[in-house]
Parts: sequence; structure tokens; C-alpha cells
Amino acid sequence: MTLKELQAQLLALTPDEKAQAIQILTQSLSNTWQGIEKTPGVCGGDACIRQTRITIWGLVNARRLGYSEADLLESYPNLYAADLANAWAYAEAYPHEIETAIRENEED
Repeated sequence: MTLKELQAQLLALTPDEKAQAIQILTQSLSNTWQGIEKTPGVCGGDACIRQTRITIWGLVNARRLGYSEADLLESYPNLYAADLANAWAYAEAYPHEIETAIRENEED
């Protein structure tokens, strides 16, 4: 995708979607993600929900397997809807990282 193509798509977004895009870009540039942590030695250094061992790739994979957000929130009592929103935003910003983690963990 070229920058010109991206610009056309960005301009077509609703104001709320544009605000979300700005938030994603800002987080990506600063490399800080609200509620997302990477800790060496914890879950292989993979991105996790704050102060847990719940990996972002694990949540993405569960969603692919058919788990709903309600299922995830029920399965993980310490997880909040905002955590899932942060996880989905992170996964969208770093799809290669998430795909690699899923693939590596399926091979184990």
C-alpha cells in the first residue's frame, strides 16, 4: 500500500475512527501501549496484558478459534474490556509479531 492510498483511506474514516487511528499511530511511534507490557523472561518476552501472563497472541488466537470477547472475559477474571481493546489495537499495529508468535507456539 502506498502512502497516497493510505491517505485516501484515512480521509474516508469517520471522526471516531480517525481518532482511533491517531491513537494507534501515536502509541506505535512512542512504542508505549496502554495496558500492554513486554518483560524479558516472562512469556518469552511476548507482549502481555499489564501485570499478567496473558499474551496478546494468545488472545488473538483464541478469537480466531471462535472465542467471543465475553468468553475471554469470563475465562480471565482479571481481564477487562479495555484490556481487549488494547490487545486488538496492538495486534493490528504489529501483525507480523503476532503471527510469528502464534506460529512459533503452534510448533512447540
